[in-house]
Amino acid sequence: MRSDWVLNYPKATKALLMAVLEAQIWCDKLANKPEMCEIIAGRKYFNVPARDILDRTLGNFDFGNGQKFVNSPLRMRFWETTRGAGDVASYPYRSHDLWFLIEILRWCYLPADTDTQSLISRVNREGMWRSAARAIGQADAIPRDTSRGVETFFDGVVFDPAQPMAYLNRQPIKAVPAQEDTAA
Repeated sequence: MRSDWVLNYPKATKALLMAVLEAQIWCDKLANKPEMCEIIAGRKYFNVPARDILDRTLGNFDFGNGQKFVNSPLRMRFWETTRGAGDVASYPYRSHDLWFLIEILRWCYLPADTDTQSLISRVNREGMWRSAARAIGQADAIPRDTSRGVETFFDGVVFDPAQPMAYLNRQPIKAVPAQEDTAA
């Protein structure tokens, strides 16, 4: 939501957030997966047979090489995560905001001197998320910290929000800012 809309319509903002959080909780329940897949399989969304996506939402993966996972904890999550209580998939962690900004810096879409902490402070609305979660009876799901701490990605790369530039500097592939051609 745009900032001006949020400021002008705080009650509507909270109501929308509450509805989204409730939908996420509903989507995570295994009993609701078939209906969820029927909804999103339709022409308005994925336009595929629901059977083609149901297994993946249940954590069943066939890699086509004989390797299969059944009921894997790595299924798509909307509310709960595999990390356990106090780690909600949709919570607007400031550490996630920071990682996204570092990736944006990596590809030179923002100036290298961007004050990431100031930007995060201006755009992150975790207080609204917390208020919506409390309103739908999910106060216990609210994380204690605004950071998930050190993250290790599927390829072993580590992001430490306390040292974001170290992560950036370790990346072997980055965009290189355009330089003027001085060989004239």
